[in-house]
Amino acid sequence: MSETNLPVNEKFIFNKQDSSGEKLHEEREKSIKNPQDYWAEKAEAIDWFKKWDKVLDDSNEPFYKWFAGGILNISHNTLDRHITTQRKNKLAYIWEGEMGEIKTYTYYQLYREVNKLSKIFKNYGLKKGDRVAVYLPVIPELPITLLATARIGGIHTVIFSGFSAEALADRINDCGAKVLVTADGSFRRGKIVQIKKNADRALEKTPTIEKVIVVKRTCQEIDMKEGRDVWYTDALVAAGGNAYVPPEPMQATDPLFILYTSGTTGKPKGVQHGIGGYSVWAHWTLKWGFNPVDEDIWWCTADIGWITGHTYNVYAPLSLGITSLLFEGTPDFPAKDRWWEMIERHGVTILYTTPTAVRMFMKFGEEWINKHDISTLRILGTVGEPINPEAWKWYFKVIGKEKMPIIDTWWQTETGGFMIAPLAGIDLVPLKPGSATYPLPSIQAEVYDDKGQPVTAGNKGFLVIKSPWPGMLQTLWKDPERFKQTYFGRWENLYYTGDYAVKDKDGYFWLLGRADEVLKVAGHRLGTVEIESALVSHPSVSEAAVMGKEDAVKGEVPVAFIVLRSGFEPSDELRTQLIKHVRTTIGPIATPDEVIIVNKLPKTRSGKIVRRILRAILVSAEIGDMSTLEDASAVDEIKTIYAEIKKKSPK
Repeated sequence: MSETNLPVNEKFIFNKQDSSGEKLHEEREKSIKNPQDYWAEKAEAIDWFKKWDKVLDDSNEPFYKWFAGGILNISHNTLDRHITTQRKNKLAYIWEGEMGEIKTYTYYQLYREVNKLSKIFKNYGLKKGDRVAVYLPVIPELPITLLATARIGGIHTVIFSGFSAEALADRINDCGAKVLVTADGSFRRGKIVQIKKNADRALEKTPTIEKVIVVKRTCQEIDMKEGRDVWYTDALVAAGGNAYVPPEPMQATDPLFILYTSGTTGKPKGVQHGIGGYSVWAHWTLKWGFNPVDEDIWWCTADIGWITGHTYNVYAPLSLGITSLLFEGTPDFPAKDRWWEMIERHGVTILYTTPTAVRMFMKFGEEWINKHDISTLRILGTVGEPINPEAWKWYFKVIGKEKMPIIDTWWQTETGGFMIAPLAGIDLVPLKPGSATYPLPSIQAEVYDDKGQPVTAGNKGFLVIKSPWPGMLQTLWKDPERFKQTYFGRWENLYYTGDYAVKDKDGYFWLLGRADEVLKVAGHRLGTVEIESALVSHPSVSEAAVMGKEDAVKGEVPVAFIVLRSGFEPSDELRTQLIKHVRTTIGPIATPDEVIIVNKLPKTRSGKIVRRILRAILVSAEIGDMSTLEDASAVDEIKTIYAEIKKKSPK
């Protein structure tokens, strides 16, 4: 692959004592030389009911088993072990709702709530291995539900509350959940989102659901189905004030949760994470990356519907016994300074957010930030997508006051936690704006060309991981063949990330986005095929091809090229209908930025859509070779139509 001009090579040094990275490289060398001993030592940081027989069982590659034979419970590790210490009355969570409400939970209060819900789950007949679907906004009942599910040995699957009824039903049916925990509604930008109504539509198609527990958030009138639906508060009262459920002893290799993520084949993939390896990896990645201490107020701004919220709003901070801030709503409502007001009010010390949010605040201007005292901040972080150097420098200067490091983290739903990131907890190497720096201990990352050979420094290639790590996914739910093909099918026993990357002459990694047909919209992964399927489900559409277009705030937005069925004519009204249809079918985050109606899509003679041509048209690049096209005239027509659209509405 061709050489890439890296955007910047500036270095920002924070560790004056040892800025060479020597300690980090020593730690990495130790972890790679003898990973079994290394992870046996690190696993001592959490409680085990029984120690493992083998740190890593690799007898059935790529279905690796971490801490095989070990027995533990992650609810015990995040709650029980703290309430026998001085952390018992320490704040676990500070929650702030969109309407300004504030709730706090100490570790002991959280422990009691989790036990009550665990008892209710037991009363409903849930047992080890049963699935609980969770369709909630970011309210305290969300982490409580996850911890209660884990406590009884269940498997949770969180469906982002912005997803549609159809997306919810698909995920419930795939995992066969018995219980759904949802809410009457939520607040977003001062309006009520009808979560229960969406859930009711989904429940018409989900025969496995036996009980629905409904959290009262908005206090609006909703339908409650007798015998199936119960209010969360009523259920907890029935559990009794002193409810206690012993944490279920679980095998380290038992599944903890399923989290659905978009893929290139349309149907979302049910990523399955196990208990033991994930627990250890979550604990150490947060400790290594940000080195939080007891006095810190940690704020990961992610929704718990995504993996970032699972790992860094629930399991990692609670494992470390620190205080987390949770918030409901959006960063700019009711005003553009909401976040800075919250940081000032709660004394937040660590902020971990997305480049999308950083770019949005850049657009708002510095005056919103300068109205507030954010001097409690000591370290910053980013997640979800590569951060461009311009945004990195703005974040460093305006939020960090040129004093704080930025922990830029690369990882995926499938990896469980950080994979490449600066590590304040080991050795903070010099930072380069836009680079996630080095892989974490035990992570053997490399950049390969098409033939599976390492590329030379400064050249773009495919990011691969050459050996297993504790936080990796176990498999895809009920689909082991797809797991093997998706992640290990390109090169045997090498984890294929699906991302492009460059490694520079200093060994720093620069992430360049997806190499497959998955979009990153405001840090959220969306499969183009899933959006295409939604469009084609509309009666007017016969074919659809979705591309990603660069966006100054969201990083990337979907653009849809469609061909209409006979009997339908292009119109602004129809385009609006199609955009609304995608919002309804998948959710607002999948909303196309543009719908471009054409007569033909560029195809090969075998009928395959040549997406690189559509992408080239979007960015006004050279079209390249068209010799394989069935009808090259389609390209000129699309170029003409898109040029007309740009004239009317330049973006």
